[in-house]
Amino acid sequence: MGPVTLITGGSTGIGAATARALLKEDHRVAVTGRDADKLAAFAATAGAGERLLTITGDTSDEHDVAAAVRRVVDTWGRLDNVIANAGFSLPGNLESHAPEDMRAMVLTNVLGPALLVRETLPQLRESKGRIVLMGSVAGVRYTPGNLYSVTKWAVHALAENTRLLVGQDGVGVTVVAPGVVDTPFWDERGGSPETALTAEQIANTIVFALKQAAGVDINHITMRPTGQLG
Repeated sequence: MGPVTLITGGSTGIGAATARALLKEDHRVAVTGRDADKLAAFAATAGAGERLLTITGDTSDEHDVAAAVRRVVDTWGRLDNVIANAGFSLPGNLESHAPEDMRAMVLTNVLGPALLVRETLPQLRESKGRIVLMGSVAGVRYTPGNLYSVTKWAVHALAENTRLLVGQDGVGVTVVAPGVVDTPFWDERGGSPETALTAEQIANTIVFALKQAAGVDINHITMRPTGQLG
């Protein structure tokens, strides 16, 4: 049987594309999401049978995260990789954001990955597994009033701090920082820009990081579509 990989936010966009790519690599894949209908729709099109597990839950809720990890381990007996993909951005900037929306974004984008790392470290230490955290070009550059950027800077810091914590245990840690990607993220922003990466291109990069030989750790990948200057 293939490796076992858990992906948060896996029903659409980059998460779904990564799940499909890993299923082609013979992984057993578990995807989480808040929307049960979207998870069911993804499962119906994936055609993976018992190699795909869908789990409804909130990545910023410690109980949901713990339950998801338990279900994966109970189902397949191990955990080899985790991909912290769940996250979202708000239109506008921090002057226009409602405080409750700001709180939700910080909890999902920052606390969520931290909870996933915390909950999965025992299994990943045992399997000498890998962690991929979804960062962003917004996490390596500043833009006016961009709270989403603040959350992604935090994700990049979490990746390096996690690497320092578990590197000696044989656990790999990678942050993938895309620029503009053509995903449902742009639906409420007037459609995708002309210059954009595809979700599948990001997924292929994640697969590349996971497929490194034992002892090789790809720590940070920044990728932009050609023509994106910022």
